[in-house]
Amino acid sequence: MIHQNRRKELLSQIDNNAVIVISTNPEQFRNGDVTFPFRPHSDFFYLTGFQEPQAVAVISRNTYTMFLRDKDPDREIWDGERLGLADAPETLKLEKAFDINFLEDHLSQLITTDSVVYFDEKPCDFDRKLSNLLSSYTIKSLQDPLHEMRLIKDEFEVSTMQKAANISMVAHVLAMQHVSPNMFEYELQSVFDAHFVKNNAAHAYTPIVAGGKNACILHYIENNKLLKDGDLVLIDAGCEFDHYASDITRTFPVNGRFSTAQKQIYQIVLDAQLAAIDSIKPGASVHKPHEIASNIIQQGLESLGLLAPSDPLSTFYMHGTGHWLGMDVHDVGKYQHNQQHRKFEAGMVITVEPGIYIRKNDKINPIYHDIGIRIEDDVLVTSTGNTVLTEQLAKTIDEIETLMNED
Repeated sequence: MIHQNRRKELLSQIDNNAVIVISTNPEQFRNGDVTFPFRPHSDFFYLTGFQEPQAVAVISRNTYTMFLRDKDPDREIWDGERLGLADAPETLKLEKAFDINFLEDHLSQLITTDSVVYFDEKPCDFDRKLSNLLSSYTIKSLQDPLHEMRLIKDEFEVSTMQKAANISMVAHVLAMQHVSPNMFEYELQSVFDAHFVKNNAAHAYTPIVAGGKNACILHYIENNKLLKDGDLVLIDAGCEFDHYASDITRTFPVNGRFSTAQKQIYQIVLDAQLAAIDSIKPGASVHKPHEIASNIIQQGLESLGLLAPSDPLSTFYMHGTGHWLGMDVHDVGKYQHNQQHRKFEAGMVITVEPGIYIRKNDKINPIYHDIGIRIEDDVLVTSTGNTVLTEQLAKTIDEIETLMNED
């Protein structure tokens, strides 16, 4: 019923003679004939709930049809059971199911000459073929109306995202309790690997486990260096549960105690993050959290003598303060309307993740060298303000040190 309601709502927002044609992801080969675990395309799953590869949905006000793989006893021995054509109509609430191998034969039967086809081509061979089949029709992009829908989460989506956040928060706690000097970064990553699998979840993105100077590499994913006594470790890791992502970053001392310099930088980032979160409410600009976080970080670094008023903040803080979160970790939805920052609305979920990254630099006191700190939480916009989905995870200096040094 959830997917049926989504299709109905989407159709109400587009042309009366609209036909939506949407395919799922292709399977991705790892090497040889070995594929990665399959994940359906988020847009496709959002509208259909179908999780098999090689599928195309055709949706209009008059019909809901899908092209999919038929049963194949020989292949199912190797790859697992398929839904098949016979069971698809009842299971997926279709009017008709066609064999995907006969897409070219039947697709034109579902589209009239005056139809407006909503279709977005993905960069793959199958979608290029599909695009050619649709070339004689008037084509419009499905992204704008569909992604605006996906941007506003309903109660089911929020509940699922909270479950993903809960699983990820526990993993971060376990990592803080597990870490010790002379452990490798990948050993700490294994805490997340195990906990996510144990809870029927998977990594929503490649995790970052970055000790010491590695934390100053924003997209560090090697995760294979030694964690040294006296260093910080930055972990950016979140799970995907039932097709919805969480995204959390915590930074903490490998030995369980922040140094004075680490505390100074950490507190600036925390102050910036808390103030940025506090600014999130319906009607506020989506750019406001970044403005607030940037100002606090600028002032904090100036107060420590690490940055002059004329110096660019990007020297130590070079990324945005947040992004949409949902089925994709960097979820869909525009940040601007008519070249102006849009306003927050209830149901949006955004991350808030300011950071400071200080690489070795002859101009600053060496006690601050190789300190990289980011703090990230997932924030739901509500009708009266916001709710932090990841609020229960320790992030103040005292909370982290207490958690890490409990007997």
